[in-house]
Order: sequence, then structure tokens, then C-alpha cells
Amino acid sequence: MAILILTSERAAQTREQSRAVVDRIVALQPDMPAALARVADYLILHPQAPLTLSIGELAEQAGTSAASVTRFCRMVGYAGYVELRVGIATDVGRSTARESWANEIGREFGPDDTPEELLARLIGSHTRSLREATSAIDLGVMSEVSGRIARSRQVDVYGVGGSAMLAEELQGRLYRVGVTAFAWADAHLGLVSAAIQDAGTVAIGISTTGRTEETIEMLAEAGRAGAFTVAITNNPGSPLDELADRSIVTSVYERALQPDDLSAKHGQLLVLDLLYLLVAQEDFDRSSDKLAASALAVASHRRPRRHT
Repeated sequence: MAILILTSERAAQTREQSRAVVDRIVALQPDMPAALARVADYLILHPQAPLTLSIGELAEQAGTSAASVTRFCRMVGYAGYVELRVGIATDVGRSTARESWANEIGREFGPDDTPEELLARLIGSHTRSLREATSAIDLGVMSEVSGRIARSRQVDVYGVGGSAMLAEELQGRLYRVGVTAFAWADAHLGLVSAAIQDAGTVAIGISTTGRTEETIEMLAEAGRAGAFTVAITNNPGSPLDELADRSIVTSVYERALQPDDLSAKHGQLLVLDLLYLLVAQEDFDRSSDKLAASALAVASHRRPRRHT
């Protein structure tokens, strides 16, 4: 049986490789004698086996000896079986971390990307979101909804989690142009308000996915009370979209959105900005008076500009 002697130079070169342990095994397998190749075959099929098997158990599974397993470890760049285990455990941890990154942040952005690459991809993502929002806007629905809001006795805006920020933004803007509006992020308080709506009110539910249970419950309750209901969502055909009297689609729902995907929020903000402007146009005199009054109220809290 041929014995492969691993020189210190080759060991150093192997350790410097950034590939995972299994990739090293596959690359070095053609140079291995038969006994070591059997260990390689087994680990390629069962890459995490060393995490649960002793060296003797692994040798038995691979049809070889513990001494051959030790020689195998040295050939792939580890001093012994314990070090091989650490290498595999590190690969598992790295894989889990990257999978977590992909699930939470997305595969479009890598943890090793440069600031320039991140900025370029963000610009592309946000630009695409705005284009999708523009293509999805139904101006007829927007005009009808804005008219209802302008004539309503009260507007409830429901949004929880990330959508709560959008609900508060819309509520604040509507209030400035004279529309009595409230934003609700707490489901208990929102349900109480929804229950006392009537035909003279408008209820708006904001949810990127259209599947947020609390928002669905609040909008459904408002609808049962008689309010004109509006869904603002990226997901046509979602439960929120289906229960509303009118639905404003803020994007084309082509990919799985991440929880922190701010590009999706930009499309929604574009829609909310347009809705606010349309409401302001519905009663220009009232809007102008309210905007002037609110600007005057906060004027004393703004520092004058410096003249150079």
C-alpha cells in the first residue's frame, strides 16, 4: 500500500485554501491511496459524520482503520481527527450563518461585498421597486380612494411592524390637510376603533405581504362596521387584498421580500405620497388653510437661515 507523505509546504498550502473541507477532500481524492480514498468517499456522502462519530466508528463505516483516518486527516490539512472535526464544525457554522444572512437580508447582498458593490445593488433594488410601483398603480382606484378620504368623517390607518411607520406617515400627512385620521399599530386599540366605524369613514390596511393577521383583523372589523375599506399591499390576491373594497397594489410581487427590505417601502411611500397629493387637491381651499396654519404653528421652532 502506498503511503503519501504530506510535506510541511503542502500542508500549509492546503490550510490556506478557503474552500470547505469537502471541497478539499474532492480535490485531493485522486491522489489518495485506496484506504484513504474510502474515507474520502464516505465523507463526501456524509460530510458531517465526524461531528457524531468517533475515529474508530468512522473507520468502521468507511471500511478502513483508525490509522488510515489519521493519515487522511493529515493529507487534507489537519493534524488529526480532532482538528478535522473543528474544520467541519466551522464549515457548518459558516454555512448556517450564510443561510441566515440569505433568509433575513437576501441573496442579492453578500456579507463580503464592498461598500461600492452594496451601494450599486441598493440603487438598483430601490430603482426597480419604484418602477414596479409605478407600473402597478391604478390611477382610477387612487382617484376614487382619495375622494372618499377627502369626504370622510374619519380615516383609520392600520399597520403593524414595519408597516406601522407607513401608517403613521399617511396619518400625519392627512391630518395636515384637514382630514381627521388615526394610525393604529396595536391590534387591540385598532379593533376598538374599527368597531365604531360607519359608512362615513374610511379604513386603510397597510401590509407588504398582505398576510399580516392583525392588519387583516382590523380591516375586516372596520368593513363589518360599514367603513369603506382599502388595502395597500405589494401582494395582489393576498387575504388583505381580497377582503378590501378597493386595493392599491404598490409593487409587482415577483420575489420573496426580506423583513428589512426598505426598497419595498420606497414603492409604498411613492403610493402614499401620490394619495396624499390627490386628497389635498380634492379640497384645495381646506388643504391650503390647514397647511398654512400648521406651518405657522411650528415656525417659531425653526432656526432662521444664515446669510453669508
